[in-house]
Amino acid sequence: MIQKLFPLDKNYLLRQAQTACEEELIVQMVEELKVSYTQLYNPLRLMDPTFSQIMGNWNYPKDRLRLIYRQLCGVYRYRHGDNQLELLFDGRTHLEKFQQDWHEAFLGYIRHLGQHEAYVKTMLRMTLLFDTETRAEWAENHCKAFINHYFELKVVKRQGELLLRVS
Repeated sequence: MIQKLFPLDKNYLLRQAQTACEEELIVQMVEELKVSYTQLYNPLRLMDPTFSQIMGNWNYPKDRLRLIYRQLCGVYRYRHGDNQLELLFDGRTHLEKFQQDWHEAFLGYIRHLGQHEAYVKTMLRMTLLFDTETRAEWAENHCKAFINHYFELKVVKRQGELLLRVS
C-alpha cells in the first residue's frame, strides 16, 4: 500500500522515479554531507580524529537516511506534484524526465540544507558519527523538524493520516 503524505499525493510516476533513484541519491546525500561538514567546520582540511572518521567512514546505517530521503521526496511531490504530463520532444520518457528533474532538485535541496549547522550536525549523528540508537533517533526527529521548518511545512495528524500543510 502506498503511503500518501497529503491528500493530493497522486503522482505515482514521480514517486516511481524517486524510488528508482533512492540508492544513488542516498550515497550522494552522504557525499554532500561530507562536503558541507568540511566547508562549515574544517575548511583547511586539517586531519583531526573527527574529520578522519567522517571522511573515512563508508559503513554507516542507512535506515534513518531513507526516512530523511523519503521526507524530502514528499516535500518535492507536495511542491511539484502536478499530475499533468507535458509533451516531450527530446526522445525521453516521462519517467526519465522526472528522474532528472528530481535528481537536480534533490541535489539543490541537500546543498542548501548543508549550509545550516543544525542539519549537518543531526545528519552526522545519524550516519557517519553514529554511536547509539537513542542519539540517532533524537537526531532523526530534530532533522525532520528542521526540514519541515526550512521548507515552511507543518505536519498535521488527522484521522490517522499525516498531512502536509504550508505554514
